[in-house]
Amino acid sequence: MFTGIISDIGTIRSIEQRGDLRAVIGTGYDTATIDLGASISCSGVCLTVVDRAPGWFAVDISGETVSRTAQGQWAAGNRLNLERAMKLGEELGGHIVTGHVDGIGEVTALESIGDSRKVTISAGSELAPFLAPKGSVTLDGISLTVNTVTDRPDGFDFTVNIIPHTAAVTTFDALGVGRVLNIEIDVLARYLGRMRSLMENHTA
Repeated sequence: MFTGIISDIGTIRSIEQRGDLRAVIGTGYDTATIDLGASISCSGVCLTVVDRAPGWFAVDISGETVSRTAQGQWAAGNRLNLERAMKLGEELGGHIVTGHVDGIGEVTALESIGDSRKVTISAGSELAPFLAPKGSVTLDGISLTVNTVTDRPDGFDFTVNIIPHTAAVTTFDALGVGRVLNIEIDVLARYLGRMRSLMENHTA
């Protein structure tokens, strides 16, 4: 489990296609404190540490994960939002995040409002029932609050605000129109959606 509060920005040093994709990620973490088998959220994707040395750790990325995450994300030189798994008793500064990507969105508009930026993201209609104004969403591993939701015939748009601090400590410092993002819906919304589906099927 994670909280969506980013604690480091990593850079993919190398990519190697084995049975799965092996990524070596440079980090500012003290890797001596990271156990093999530990989970680290990499731009919203929960991955398992399979090797590490001072200044870097390695993860294996399955074909399934590559197919369900932002296109082009797993390439040498790309930056990733990193978060280590939370420990019991730690402060929950964001919301409960599992590191399982539910869908992909695309940044379609940016607007400066005061010192912050309003970001509009377009996504497929399958995620629309799970997002609501003032609810939580995770974008590339970052816990954010949904401001508005607007349905379209072929999907929906939603907006979030990025404050200067969030931009400074994440890869959202270079956010631009056309960027694709990993979206994880709030875990409570996921279970409520499942319960509603079961109830509708039961009464049908």
